[in-house]
Parts: sequence; C-alpha cells; structure tokens
Amino acid sequence: MKLLFGNLLSPILGFIFLLQNYRATAFLLPSNIRLETNAFVNNPEHGIYRRYLIRQFAVADDDDDEEEDEEEEYDDRGPLAKGIDSVSWLPSVEGAKGSNMPIETTKQGSEILPLFPLGGFVYTPNTEHVLNIFEPRYRQLYTDILMNGSKRFVVVTSHPTEKGRFAKTGVLFALEDLKEVSEKTQDQIKYICNHKVTGRVTIDKILNPEAWETGDTYLKVEGTIHDDSGKDDPGNTRQESDDVYEAVVAAATKQMENDLRTTFGKIFDLQQELEEAVRFTEVASNTLAVKDGPDEDGLWQTIRLWQSFVEQRLMARQNELQLEFQDKLKDFLKEEKGLKNNELPSAIGFSDLTPELQQELQELQKRIAIELQPLVLESSLTMQKIIEAEDHKARCKLLKYFMQTEVNRLTTKKTLQGLFSSDDNTATLSDQNLKASTEAEEKKSSGFFDEPDAFQ
Repeated sequence: MKLLFGNLLSPILGFIFLLQNYRATAFLLPSNIRLETNAFVNNPEHGIYRRYLIRQFAVADDDDDEEEDEEEEYDDRGPLAKGIDSVSWLPSVEGAKGSNMPIETTKQGSEILPLFPLGGFVYTPNTEHVLNIFEPRYRQLYTDILMNGSKRFVVVTSHPTEKGRFAKTGVLFALEDLKEVSEKTQDQIKYICNHKVTGRVTIDKILNPEAWETGDTYLKVEGTIHDDSGKDDPGNTRQESDDVYEAVVAAATKQMENDLRTTFGKIFDLQQELEEAVRFTEVASNTLAVKDGPDEDGLWQTIRLWQSFVEQRLMARQNELQLEFQDKLKDFLKEEKGLKNNELPSAIGFSDLTPELQQELQELQKRIAIELQPLVLESSLTMQKIIEAEDHKARCKLLKYFMQTEVNRLTTKKTLQGLFSSDDNTATLSDQNLKASTEAEEKKSSGFFDEPDAFQ
C-alpha cells in the first residue's frame, strides 16, 4: 500500500477509495494524496456492512405482515423500503443449468441477446459509453455481433451481495465504433468500443447460465426490448378518436412534469440559501428537462443529472471524512521526517507510518466503508428502480419522490441552522447537531455524467 503525493504546491485535499462496484472515474477528486488500496471496502460480506444495508432502507413499520396494494405501499414507505429487494433480480446463475430447448426458440415479442454484466453502475438510455474489451468471452461477443450484423447486447447491473445474480431490467448497448488495439496494448486490450444506449430490456431468463462458471463463452438471454421514445406508452396504443382519454392522460402527465419542476426549484433555492458544497446552478434549474422521449429536453437528461448530483455529493462527504487524517499525515511528514511543504515525497509506504497512524488509517477505511458503501448502494438502487419503471409517468413519480427526500433533508438542515445560529455561544453545538442531522438525513436520501452547467 502506498500513499501517493501529486502536485506539491496544492493543498492536500483527499485520497481515493475505490468503493465496491463503482467505476474509478466516478471518484476522481482534485487530490494530491491517493491511497492505492481497496482491501477493506471491497468486502460486502462484512457483517456490519450487511446489517447496515438492511437497516438503511427500512422504514419503521410495526406491522410488516399487513398487506397493502402496490400504490399504497409505495406512498407510505417509499420505493426503496425493501432495500436490495426493492428492485427485481434474476435467479443466480451460479450452479444453474440451461434447458435443452433450442436457443433459437423464444416467445412472441422476445429476442435472444448477448448479456454483458458491468458491475454496480446503472447506465441510462440515450447516453454514449466507451468500453475496453480484454476478456476472451467478451472478445467473442463482439466478434459475433459484428458477424451477424446485430451490433447490440444487453448490459445489466450486478447484485451487490450475491455473485452471479443480475438485475431483471438492463439497457441495450448499440455498437457504433470499434478499434482493434491488441498490437498497441500487447494484447492486453483487444477492442476499444464506442456505444450508444438505445433503450431498455426486460430479461425473461438466462438461456445458458452454466457459461458463467465455465467462462468459455458469454451469457445469452431472452428478453423484450423497450423503446424509450414514448411511442410504446399504453396511452398511445388507443385509437386516435379517443380524444377524451388522450386529453386526460396528457393533462396528468403535464401535471407530473410541472410537479417535478417545482420540487427541483425548491432544492435549488435551499441549496443556494444553505450554500451546499454540491449544488445545482441556475441554468440547470431554469432548463430542467422533463418531457417524454430521447431528446435533449427529455426526462432521461434530468435522471442522469440527478445521478451525477448524488455521486458528487457522496464524493464531497468522502472528502470530509478524510480531512482529519490528512492533516495528521501532513504533520507526521513535517515533524517526524523533518520535511517542508516543498519537500514532500512523491510516495510514502504504509509501513513507513507510525503504528498509531496505521491504526487510524485502517479505522478510517472501516468508517468510510460503513458510512459510504450504503450510500453508494442506494445510488445504484435508485437508478435501477427508475430504469425498471414501466413508463414516463412512473419515472416522473419516482424521481419526484427522490427529489422530495432531498427537499426534506435540506429543510431539516435549514431549521436546525436557524435554531442555533441566533447565539454565537452555541456555534459549536450548532455544528455538531447540524452535522449529525445532515448525516442522518443523507442516509435516507437516494443517486457519472458530466453536465458542465449543472453544478457549482
């Protein structure tokens, strides 16, 4: 393990923990200390972590056996009340065997598609992504989709605690460009591929689950492709003459979209007033995209914006947790090693730290794992829940719920700030209470995509 120093003229801001199932780029912070390890945080089986996950999403309810219809349960306890089980998962492929039915046989409306599980990050429609392909079975996948001309496959998120288990709803990657780079990379990477996400896919079953353990080929699924342009919404299948129905549907949709704008406006106002470390800009507030369809004014743009916001707020919280240790590390290098700011080394080994600092660093890792991993998981579950939503109206409803949770958190923070700010002698008490309340509210809230005018 090494602690690496970057720009020596910059203040020490943070080091990077690669949290489980997260792309490294999602946690690249302006930093000149970097910890090259993820040993503790990559252990989701840790008992404390698992108990925390269960507690994280559950809303107090003394009568768990009470049966409620789906709509009522959603309103009372929230879309993530069941934690990991709030979203739909396929059965695990570990130890499973496929049927002897010919793989070309599918039910009406379904298609056979290659499956590419990609960790815990949830991709959304109408985005573009680059993948580096090196594993032999996925090299074969690309060879096959090029040969048969389909140029597409399903990408799904993986279950956070069960190996070989994947989300029931994924997205459709369409290959747009492929570069052969095996010679340049000494065959470490075969292809660099550009893709566009063109829709969502509901997976009915995995046809060859045994391939997961053997690794001799990629998984294939039977699934239904959903177009996200709005043309497959239930209301659009009605006859055009049903003007009354269409008017009602349009009015209801318009109201939900307006409600989203209103809720987002409340978040913007509160963020500015409280001077939040991560906050939306006025441009983002005034041009919020809420319409159905794949265009720039479509709701998927706002969904990605929300995903980015939650992740950036998580990064800010990570920085807060690291500041105390960073100061101690800096003092150690100055006092124990006799170094000045401009003499800091480019790297220092973990073994070079005092036993006390080693212990503090390990405790910090544990604390980050316990506090931040549930928030990372909640971000993934939030996006997966939106991905599997039936239609535009359902996505509006979900996003409004998650936004309203943020409104509640900020409102609570504002209230506490007002209670204690009137007396300068209670400033320390105010900070402590405010921090405790904010941390508690963040654990109840939900959410990498670059939006240049989205954040301050």
